[in-house]
Amino acid sequence: MRYLTNIFKLVAICILTLFFSNISISTEKNYYKDLITDWSRIFPDQNRNAAGPKFFKYIIDKEITYEDFIEYNKLYCAVSGSLIDPNSEPDFLLANEMVTNKKICGDYYKCCVPCSCDIMKYSKVQKMKYQFKDGEKEFFVFTIKNPCNKKDFPNRVNKDYFCDGKKINNKQVYKINDRIVIGLFHNGKSCTKGEIDSVKSHYITGKYCELRNNTPLENLEAGMGDIFIKLAK
Repeated sequence: MRYLTNIFKLVAICILTLFFSNISISTEKNYYKDLITDWSRIFPDQNRNAAGPKFFKYIIDKEITYEDFIEYNKLYCAVSGSLIDPNSEPDFLLANEMVTNKKICGDYYKCCVPCSCDIMKYSKVQKMKYQFKDGEKEFFVFTIKNPCNKKDFPNRVNKDYFCDGKKINNKQVYKINDRIVIGLFHNGKSCTKGEIDSVKSHYITGKYCELRNNTPLENLEAGMGDIFIKLAK
């Protein structure tokens, strides 16, 4: 009798585990579904080239918790504006902080490998605070300079998404100190020496990115090619 009782307990635990796992998976898929459903609102002309900032603005304007904010920001590439598979793993990389030039390490969710190289070289990170439904939180974000004065603004990017004349378009993108926020730097923190060495020696963030970052713009083909770089440099 005791043996059967233990069996029933194990079965019940398994059922409950599967039930709550399915809830978690369903919730994660809903974040992705929201972005798909609202795609036309985020990109009225369907042009998402280099438009990660549009996703960030859409997400941060929602009435959500900090956890929701984190999950939404795992699902798009800040460099390309592409959606990312919900099961994707991030790259561990570093970027320079805007004010101090200190190296900040963290996780970046990308659509393809070249985007990790481009965001490390052509963006700066800044710390920002924001009031969510569950309280004020502080986190690091990737930013780029105001591109609206550029004479060579990339023609494959919708300038109206970023600019109102020569100013940043606050209705379309989020800005900090006249810099456009392009995406969230997940788990951002000051780098240790070991973490810096790890990024620099990694076959992607080290060797591959060194090769890409030393390739002339006109010869870049992988990833977004030169579109994001022309926008951000």
